[in-house]
Amino acid sequence: MKVVTCLALLAVATTLLVVGCKATRAGYESAPFKVVRRDGKFEIRDYPALTLVETPVAVAGSDGGFNRLFQFISGRNEASQKIAMTTPVFMSGSDTNATMAFVMPAKMTAARAPKPADTSVKVRTIEAGRFAVYSFSGGRNANNEAESAGKLRSWLEAERLSALPETMFGYFDPPWTPAFLRRNEVMIRIT
Repeated sequence: MKVVTCLALLAVATTLLVVGCKATRAGYESAPFKVVRRDGKFEIRDYPALTLVETPVAVAGSDGGFNRLFQFISGRNEASQKIAMTTPVFMSGSDTNATMAFVMPAKMTAARAPKPADTSVKVRTIEAGRFAVYSFSGGRNANNEAESAGKLRSWLEAERLSALPETMFGYFDPPWTPAFLRRNEVMIRIT
């Protein structure tokens, strides 16, 4: 009887964890897009122009980049304006030139965004375009990123789609979300 009770409690706890993580993710506005084509974990998406607030980061991402961006949306900007958190958090660039970016809410254009108080934080717009996207789970690390980017590039090659060289990663979940429940994406602009 105790084994059945323990298994039932474990099942309930697991269900609450999964629902809680998905509810946390669903509580934020996400960058808008239109799916043009779907093939399993691969998608072709059209994105409108997106306004980002961006800062340079060390490769490991532990240099305070997230904190600088979070301070910006918490009101550390010239207008002392608070801005809603959105998803995903974008990571892009190379080992020597990596950046982290928050997507601004859809109604906030670069012209309407407040000026950052921190000079290492910039507001910019990425132009509208078509992207190939591969969804994957797991923690943020170089192996997961390399493997997922490789899968997306192989799929692009098999589909005979031309792509630009820059790879961007989108992370949707807070750090306390178990790795196997995380929603991550790798995106490559196609031509």
